[in-house]
Amino acid sequence: MASMASAGGIQAFVGFKPVTGARRSNRVRASVARRQAPVAVATPQKTGKEEPKRSKVEIIKENSDFLRHPLIEQLATDDTFISEDAAQLYKFHGGYQQDDREKRSFGAGKFYQFMMRTKQPAGTVPNKLYLIMDDLADSHGNGTLRLTTRQTYQLHGILKTDLKATFQAVIKNMGSTLGACGDINRNVMAAPAPYNGIKPEYAIAQELAKDIGDLLAPQSGAYYDVWLDGEQILTVEKPEVVECRNDNRFGTNYVDSPEPIYGNLFLPRKFKIGVTVPGDNHIDFLTNDIGICVVMKDGAHVGYNIYAGGGMGRSHRNNDTFARLATPLGFVDKADIFYAVKAIAVAQRDYGRRDDRKQSRLKYLIESWGVEKFKKVVEQYMGKTFSPLAELPPFTMPTYHGWNEQGDGKLWYGVHVVNGRLRGDAKKALRAVIERYELPVRLTANQDLLLTDIDPAWKADIVATLNSGGVTDPADLDTIDSLSIACPALPLCGLAITEAERGLPDVNKRLRATMVKVGLPVDESVLVRMTGCPNGCARPYMAELGFVGDGPSSYQIWLGGTSNLLTLARPFADKVKESDVETFFEPVFYAFKTGRNADERFGDWVNRVGFDVIKTAQAEYKGLPVAAAAAAPAA
Repeated sequence: MASMASAGGIQAFVGFKPVTGARRSNRVRASVARRQAPVAVATPQKTGKEEPKRSKVEIIKENSDFLRHPLIEQLATDDTFISEDAAQLYKFHGGYQQDDREKRSFGAGKFYQFMMRTKQPAGTVPNKLYLIMDDLADSHGNGTLRLTTRQTYQLHGILKTDLKATFQAVIKNMGSTLGACGDINRNVMAAPAPYNGIKPEYAIAQELAKDIGDLLAPQSGAYYDVWLDGEQILTVEKPEVVECRNDNRFGTNYVDSPEPIYGNLFLPRKFKIGVTVPGDNHIDFLTNDIGICVVMKDGAHVGYNIYAGGGMGRSHRNNDTFARLATPLGFVDKADIFYAVKAIAVAQRDYGRRDDRKQSRLKYLIESWGVEKFKKVVEQYMGKTFSPLAELPPFTMPTYHGWNEQGDGKLWYGVHVVNGRLRGDAKKALRAVIERYELPVRLTANQDLLLTDIDPAWKADIVATLNSGGVTDPADLDTIDSLSIACPALPLCGLAITEAERGLPDVNKRLRATMVKVGLPVDESVLVRMTGCPNGCARPYMAELGFVGDGPSSYQIWLGGTSNLLTLARPFADKVKESDVETFFEPVFYAFKTGRNADERFGDWVNRVGFDVIKTAQAEYKGLPVAAAAAAPAA
């Protein structure tokens, strides 16, 4: 167990003591180690003070020997499930224990299975790993591959008997799942477009995503103990990443701990980071705990703008929980980025709440303290101050669909995947071209795929193969479908209240039909997102039109997000039944059609006129005028 700060306070930590990888034989077991109260590492401990209340998950982490027990023991049992304590630890290793509600047998109880989530910094997937994931989906999963809104894979339907073999296959084929879930730094997102040589800021963002993932990765070796029986896999990290992790000049580290940054309690809650480039907000970068934007000056990379405290999760009927956009902290030189990220994570580790998990995210700490106090604490941990933000151009949200030049003589092709679910003929067609031409892949934040490093001579065959598998050409996509995303929801997610992934395609069609009915153009674009619960995995609170499950076949409607993903939507209506989509939205779309300014998007119109005007339009709507009704196409 790592020792906390002594009575000497920060002075005890000025002398840097590198933390080396401890061998398994001399690791300190949590069960016999001194109990640690979650206080700031750099703050002296006070004696005689009652230990603060902690949630059950905090105790599980503390007693786990850095995420080993009881997961190791539970994986060895003959049960089809693992215990609740083990399931909490399994999250840190990259997945959730799930119950398929639609496969339960009468009197047999829950139908247990497991989801595995990978970590793919910047969505980068080597060819070898793609093929392994495709194979595992068929051999150990439910036959589908799920692309997430954070640029990772999810493999659903894994039985406990296949779990260890599945993890081993991923780990030994250039993949990892460590930290994909749990109270830890999750997959680091980045603008994924492979502009090789023509837009260097993209490569800078993608490289930084990988480096931050390395910096904040768990170090104890528990991952390999659980899944590879202690066999270690060689990983390569930059020296400056290792140096920053071990640097304890400002009291950030647990001395002599297998986890120098995390200690044995890790973070209070999930921690998300996204890196983008000027003008490109494809990844929703302000929805992260840390949002980072590359800053270029006269074509040269000079540093980064940093924002903190974003997050989507909330609970219905609990106004103490809310979605929030990240707040600007300032600019740092490119040489200081690792220290800035580490300092923010450590501030959350030390001061984030550990008693109430609904209040444990970084956004609540910043909201409670105010940004200036938070920034001062971060600057103390960083050893430097933030400079004023660098000026940036306006942001847009590109989809990356279709054919594009990489800048190195090769092409990349953005493939739309409906709600991120690869299955059937489309899955086979993609496998065929990826395997045939040994293509690397990028996963996007909109649940799509980028096929990269394509020789122009291969283009015709790739198009023909994908067409034969029913993959829709981006030019033929409805503009609503091309932008919309949804979480998996029913039947596997234990938090789901209603449908999302399975329900959104039909809802999109009905929204389009209603828009056309009131006279809006058939190519009118509206950013639509849907989740089966209020936790916000598909970021519905950023959508121009968001559906958030609040009951069986029922949704809370959020309006007012903007197409550049820089404005939070607001709750407009509760308990809107899925069967009432047409009657609910027809008066809204008619008011938009008749009251918009030229080229004004739906979200911008909502924010300009306000909810009162829209609700009045709904209340007073008597149906389409005779002339408009006559001109509307037949259903």
